Amino acid sequence: MRKPLLGALLAVLLLGAGAAPAMATSHDAGAPTKTAGTAATAQAKVQAVDFAGTVALSNCSGSVVRTPASQPSDPALVLSNGHCLESGMPAAGQVIVDRASTRTFSLLNSSGTGVATLRASKIAYATMTDTDVSLYQLTSTYAQIQSAYGISALELNAARPVQGTAIKVVSGYWKRIYSCNIDGFAYLLKEGSWTWKDSVRYTSACNTIGGTSGSPVIDNTTGKVVAVNNTGNESGARCTVNNPCEVDENGTVTVRQGINYAQETYGIVPCVGTGSKIDLTRTGCTLPKP
Repeated sequence: MRKPLLGALLAVLLLGAGAAPAMATSHDAGAPTKTAGTAATAQAKVQAVDFAGTVALSNCSGSVVRTPASQPSDPALVLSNGHCLESGMPAAGQVIVDRASTRTFSLLNSSGTGVATLRASKIAYATMTDTDVSLYQLTSTYAQIQSAYGISALELNAARPVQGTAIKVVSGYWKRIYSCNIDGFAYLLKEGSWTWKDSVRYTSACNTIGGTSGSPVIDNTTGKVVAVNNTGNESGARCTVNNPCEVDENGTVTVRQGINYAQETYGIVPCVGTGSKIDLTRTGCTLPKP
């Protein structure tokens, strides 16, 4: 998991938050983004990936997100990891739905400056089973955030990501952006007592660190969120905390020291109903149930 490390936190205290380079690395709402139609447009979109819509949590990163069907009047949602919950990491098999929360998030603009404090009304959904995700419902609507701060939510892509896709991992906690590609997918990713399915594996350029957990993984071409950053193998250990291992369909275990991972987010889209309500009974929703 990619929560902040003590040494890294000390460095921030000594150097100041503004000293963190706005470059690429990873772990721990408004109108939908249109797909680029030409090479020139696609290039413009690559250049446009920035911090707008991302948030900093007390221990992780996150982002204000919407689905293609979200309405401006809907309460906004913040996406992060299940292991970033203020109440601690959910146990394997545990699913949290509609739990009251007053957690706050620092909303960032395009340059990475905090422009507002957003507040949750509840943890709409969280789990570390099959995936590692948390969704907080805010007291503000997408329209209110857009009107007050000129910041739109990032849109969740409804399609599964593709191998080779150029991506950026945008950390609101560190105000850093990591650039790499999707190297492939892990059939199962095991870390400690948790198991995640069909995880995104990055190429080595996304050398994410503690505090980047919960960062949105953004497709450079579409500008849409395809995954949420969550972990990496730090020391080469096998299937332990902070050292996840890959397990294929035949049970073969592979350890990739220094390689980092994310959890796909397209499966969230069918589960979000009217008014940002997480409805696990909706058609197409396969998120784990309590």
